[in-house]
Amino acid sequence: MTATRPAKDLHAELKMARPFKTVEQELLLNIVRTAAVLEHDMGEALKPFGLTPTQYNVLRILRGTPEGLCRNEVGERLVTRVPDVTRLLDRMERMGLIERRRSGDDRRFVTTRITEKGLKLVDKLDREICGIHERQLGHLGEKKARELIKLLSEARAEL
Repeated sequence: MTATRPAKDLHAELKMARPFKTVEQELLLNIVRTAAVLEHDMGEALKPFGLTPTQYNVLRILRGTPEGLCRNEVGERLVTRVPDVTRLLDRMERMGLIERRRSGDDRRFVTTRITEKGLKLVDKLDREICGIHERQLGHLGEKKARELIKLLSEARAEL
């Protein structure tokens, strides 16, 4: 196990001149900053594969639903919401990672499925992504990680 660096206070990290107004503000900014740092790191790791974290999320969603999903269902399942799911799917279709087909009964209904190329890519990334998660958060240990999961779930439950 590697040595853990001392935690840096967000106030110092952001070089703030004044204190936070409330503990809730400090907590929220800590959550947002942590999410931004983790997502940036994930984005950097996915760049060599030509993917963004959101595109990787779409591939994982579609891998779990071989029958496919409509655009709205894909959008609802994304970890981070995006304003234009259609354009996201258009880019992924041009990359050959997904395919979309119209239903024979209702031509307005379009089903999105992962392609063989997309499936091979997301399968290839599984081990690499697990390693990234371990590097990013493994230092917390399972007990602290489970407690943080519980606390974040409780925070979302009230929204």
